[in-house]
Amino acid sequence: MKKTIFTILAFLLLVLSAWPSFAGDRLLLASTTSTQNSGLLDWLMPRFEDDTGIKIHVIAVGTGAALEYGKRGDTDLVMVHAKSLELELLKEGWFVERRDVMYNDFVIIGPKSDPAGVKGSSSAADAFRKINGARGTFVSRGDNSGTHMREIKLWKQAGLNPAGSKWYMEVGQGMFKTQRVASEKQAYTILDRGTWLSKMDMLDLDILFEGDPPLF
Repeated sequence: MKKTIFTILAFLLLVLSAWPSFAGDRLLLASTTSTQNSGLLDWLMPRFEDDTGIKIHVIAVGTGAALEYGKRGDTDLVMVHAKSLELELLKEGWFVERRDVMYNDFVIIGPKSDPAGVKGSSSAADAFRKINGARGTFVSRGDNSGTHMREIKLWKQAGLNPAGSKWYMEVGQGMFKTQRVASEKQAYTILDRGTWLSKMDMLDLDILFEGDPPLF
């Protein structure tokens, strides 16, 4: 049996100051699409329910949307990956507890032919500069998710703002749909390793850059 090992980095659990939907046997969890796409929740939830008798209903959205669910009190728990924003909201009193529960890193993927020459880049910012220089098609989630926030940060580190460029596509979708579009367009994108490991056999793309500290 083929086993997939998830090295899941930087997802964080926030416990809300109010528990609007908790009725003793049901919890609402707003989680990132990356976590959902990794297959981790499908593995964890049945075991949690067997152990506790509590069913979990998952709302899979981007980090920004998940945090808004939490701020409105529309969910019991939030599992996201934008540490600085989480700490800010915790300080403001929107949440009462935050715990590190796992971690994930990001990878830059693209066409196996790598027309922009991303392989061998000295840094993630250098990889983004090469994509910009080659006008290689780049597919962005464009949805205010944790992945999208990290992508924007990397463009800033590269000294670039690709928004509005013809080669830069914002799809406003979750991670799986974004990487599927990238595969169809033979384009570059950034995604979390957990999603890549669970979906890579469905994509005509390769990891072209990984391991740089800003990707963790």
